[in-house]
Amino acid sequence: MSTAPRLVKNTLYLTVASIGQKVIAFIYFTIIARYLGVESTGAYFLALAIVTVIAVLDDVGITSIVIREIAKKTQDVLVWSRTIIGVKLITMPLTVLIAFFVPVFLGYDQEIIDLVRIAVVVMLADTISLSFYGLLRGLQNLTYESLGIFVGQILTASIGIALMATGVATLPLLIVALMIGSIWNMIFSVSQVVKRLGWKALVPTWQLGWKPLKMASAFFLAAVFVKVYSYVDSIILSLQIGNEAVGIYAVAYKLTYAFQFLPLAFIAALYPTMSAQAHDPNRLKKMLLDGFWYMALLVAPIVFGIWSLAPEIIIAFYGSEYSASILPLQFLIFVLIFIFLDFPIGSLLNATGRQAIKTGIMGLVMVINVTANFFLIPAFGVVGATYAALISFAFLFFAGWYFTKKVVKVTIVDLLRRISGVFFAAIVMAAAVMLVKPFVHFVLVIPLGVIVYVAVAFAVRAVTLEHLRAFRRLLRGLPQNKLL
Repeated sequence: MSTAPRLVKNTLYLTVASIGQKVIAFIYFTIIARYLGVESTGAYFLALAIVTVIAVLDDVGITSIVIREIAKKTQDVLVWSRTIIGVKLITMPLTVLIAFFVPVFLGYDQEIIDLVRIAVVVMLADTISLSFYGLLRGLQNLTYESLGIFVGQILTASIGIALMATGVATLPLLIVALMIGSIWNMIFSVSQVVKRLGWKALVPTWQLGWKPLKMASAFFLAAVFVKVYSYVDSIILSLQIGNEAVGIYAVAYKLTYAFQFLPLAFIAALYPTMSAQAHDPNRLKKMLLDGFWYMALLVAPIVFGIWSLAPEIIIAFYGSEYSASILPLQFLIFVLIFIFLDFPIGSLLNATGRQAIKTGIMGLVMVINVTANFFLIPAFGVVGATYAALISFAFLFFAGWYFTKKVVKVTIVDLLRRISGVFFAAIVMAAAVMLVKPFVHFVLVIPLGVIVYVAVAFAVRAVTLEHLRAFRRLLRGLPQNKLL
């Protein structure tokens, strides 16, 4: 199968699975939030945030290298599988020690300390499945990852909901439910690799020496930066205000970042393909611009739709206890614009060997985010964390754009030509929703918003049938006479 049809197939598989997984995760977290209440929800979210930040030290960026190198040279998949095992036999014990002592060092109470220590098993299982799914991604086969993440989420949600339905659920038991889903993914991903490569794929090797770690250093630093600026707001909120503030913020956070699966699914398939096309600047430019269009088409209605319906969404799903989450959500949701549009940029820079540039940008974003949170949270509370996120992600996109336009010679006019009509359609949609929602239930307003968005997008020619056909041809690798 050629790379372009495989991209379509992989994107479809991972998108469908991710949609299912995120829908289940959204429902599950909503049930947890209503069951636990604001403060306990904050403790649950905080413990997982701490473990997530520490977990980046397990992978040290090697999975991104594995995906790229196997995409270029599939015959090296066995040595990379064994190298992953060799690296993680060293990193995993270190992260376990860190996870056991960091909460104590930060001065958290015994409940948070215990939750973090239980979640260590989740961290270890996830880092193994991450790398072995990475091997399969490098081979441009996302089918099993798609199935794995969906089944894992089903297991976690089923066990957690059963515990809550019987009234025996506690915070530690809910972490155990998450643990079971992670262990499933670990076993499943390893089994698929063993099925293809044999048990020898699990025999550790250090034959490449320090080379993998040197190659992965930029990816590792980037991952550290991402995890820190993604979760430091919750940690600072907990230290400066308390777990209740984390619970309020967690609802806005979950509603916002739940939609990250949309670009992740596309980029997961696009990144190896870009790596394979790194020698062709013209092809890369077309893929980048089409990626911007695709991202804008997805993110614009999400952002303006949630902004216009935030009060109704919070009250309907989480209850009046979480009404303080409404304003943070209406601010935080706008970070998705910068996040979605940055995904094609990041993939292009990484695929063309410019990961050091991307890493430097992420380092600056981390510094900006931590600094902004320290100043804005005391001044504005939970909303201050959303201000910090907006400032940070805006910088992430514009700094990435500055370097990307040098690589493929893309201009701001090219970008605006692609996305301005899409955002205009979304703004009109939001205005229509705001006008109509006082008179009908918000659920009935959603299809109206979709109709308005699609109609305006076609009316202003932000989207045309030729656009859709051309985008389909692009993915299938067929020539096209003009840009979208």
